[in-house]
Amino acid sequence: MSVPLTLGVPHRPEPQALVAGLLHQRCRNIDELNGRHSALTAGPPVVAASVLAALPSGIDLGRIVVDLDIDPAELSGGAATYEVARFHIDVDADTVEEATRLRLPSPLVIFPELTDASLMDLVTVIVDAHRTPGFAASASPRHIADILAVVAHADVGVCARAGNGQDVLAVLSATVAALRGDDIQTALSDPNLGSLARLRPEAAEALRTVLLGIEIDDAASAHRELVAAQLVRPFSPDGPPPTT
Repeated sequence: MSVPLTLGVPHRPEPQALVAGLLHQRCRNIDELNGRHSALTAGPPVVAASVLAALPSGIDLGRIVVDLDIDPAELSGGAATYEVARFHIDVDADTVEEATRLRLPSPLVIFPELTDASLMDLVTVIVDAHRTPGFAASASPRHIADILAVVAHADVGVCARAGNGQDVLAVLSATVAALRGDDIQTALSDPNLGSLARLRPEAAEALRTVLLGIEIDDAASAHRELVAAQLVRPFSPDGPPPTT
């Protein structure tokens, strides 16, 4: 059963609701954290656990997403202060079940290694464990379509990784298609930007309960793509980044 994402009337569209806090910039060191993009589209940055464990005391990072590249137990000795919005972890077919059993203080997003043989099994394991699956925008369109088709009817949401602003728009369009029951692969390859800009606030809210965020290296460039697509007002004050 598809979710009706009605466009246009009777409510005035508010496209910024679609992208507020959407972009999670990957930061590989403290300098990148200090210089990260800050705008309406900026959500908590993504920081590797190994970076956090090595930071000195006296640093308050605020709200972040933690990429688990080391055992989470090693974070207990870290000196920096932060609040974890989510944990992200990469797995393969041999480690996915172990990852679902991790006991963490914040939600866990699991990015599985996607292959034709294991895709649906891996996604099913993740969703059945009430964890959130993730995917890269560079993955096979069929793989992305299969994942979105599953999460559109689950309550765990999904996260994505993008290489650039065009990837971000493709992921947004594909998620809309999944919720509406439209062709996801077509939406990936040819995003309907006008349709995104005309989404009613209720539809944008429904979409963001599914698409929790998108990791990206260059959040500033992706933000400009969203402005060009008329999903962000170019001259409005951005204010502080919202939390997601």
